[in-house]
Amino acid sequence: MPKILRIINRLNLGGPTYNVAYLSKYLDTDFETKLIAGQINKNEASARFITDNLGLEVQTVRHMYRHIHPYNDRLAYREIKNIIHDFKPDIVHTHAAKSGALGRLAAFHLKVPVIIHTFHGHVFNAYFNTVKTKAFLKIERFLARKTNVLIALSKQQKHELSYVYRIADEEKFKIIPLGFDLSKFQINTSLKRKAFRKRFNIEDHEISIAIVGRLTAIKNHKLLLRAIALLPKRQQQNLRVFVVGDGELMTELKNYCSQLLLRYSEGNSTEQKTLIMFTSWIKAIDELMAGVDIVTLSSDDEGTPVSLIEAQAAGKAIVSTNVGGIADIVDVGRNALLSQPGDVAAFAANLSTMIDHLSSFTQEAIKRIETIQQLFHYKRLVDDMAGLYRNLLSR
Repeated sequence: MPKILRIINRLNLGGPTYNVAYLSKYLDTDFETKLIAGQINKNEASARFITDNLGLEVQTVRHMYRHIHPYNDRLAYREIKNIIHDFKPDIVHTHAAKSGALGRLAAFHLKVPVIIHTFHGHVFNAYFNTVKTKAFLKIERFLARKTNVLIALSKQQKHELSYVYRIADEEKFKIIPLGFDLSKFQINTSLKRKAFRKRFNIEDHEISIAIVGRLTAIKNHKLLLRAIALLPKRQQQNLRVFVVGDGELMTELKNYCSQLLLRYSEGNSTEQKTLIMFTSWIKAIDELMAGVDIVTLSSDDEGTPVSLIEAQAAGKAIVSTNVGGIADIVDVGRNALLSQPGDVAAFAANLSTMIDHLSSFTQEAIKRIETIQQLFHYKRLVDDMAGLYRNLLSR
């Protein structure tokens, strides 16, 4: 029975965690899978509940963290080498940057037959200064030469990685989109919507907007806040905006609201009526999606954002920046309006259009639910990956 060692940076809320969890749980019983993960950051919400709910055992790499730390990274590399030595996998499959670097190097040096890496995003745009970005590009190109197959989540991501950043030739990439269990977004939606709107005191005539993600620079929440401030007063008066997530910029974003004269509050429920609401993380994401009307994303860079897949599974309209693989997963002009990253005026104009024509966009979004359920179902993900594994092992 072929053995798969799956390595991920950390189990935080997001697409990579769902990806490794569903692959580890539902991969064909012809394979034996072992999942290992590093440590989450202090300001992140743990997503261990995802693997726990699936009954998965996860071995922790004690010294692997997201940020670069030469001493810890060296120890993490040794931990991973020891795990590979003991488990003796036929395939090492790494997910995201840090685990991709340490895991692939360890697998190559221990002569693992097949090495695969999935790019869930990348750090080549808007993350670091030019010098650091060039260094990371050199590292990824070096690692790509020691990898059998590189997996991109969308056509756009594959194009960027191959032609824009020249990580490897196009032939080395396979496109395998994310997969989830999206059925919960169509169960008891009316009751969930009522519960969410009651919890946050949202009136029937009010339009609710959500942005879901880490409060970190690359997500550029300030773009959304500036766009809200540009909206006409008639629209602001009937609007409720939910900032869902946590991170190092929480205090800064609250201060920014004050600078823009946007009234805000915080908590997991409220009777206080404010335009902006900082909720921190909400685990019942299906209730959130049922309760809001528009889902936004204002990032400067992305891979394939989970929040926009979940929004479409719930039949919600989308306003987003046009980054990463977003244009590949939405129906632009029908259920989504996109603008270039950093363009506040265009983002605000799209948001205003969406608010004024919400009924039409929502009707189109509802039509797309079945398509999204099929494209991003975990069974499709598992079947695609199992086929790739068998093909590589047969060589």
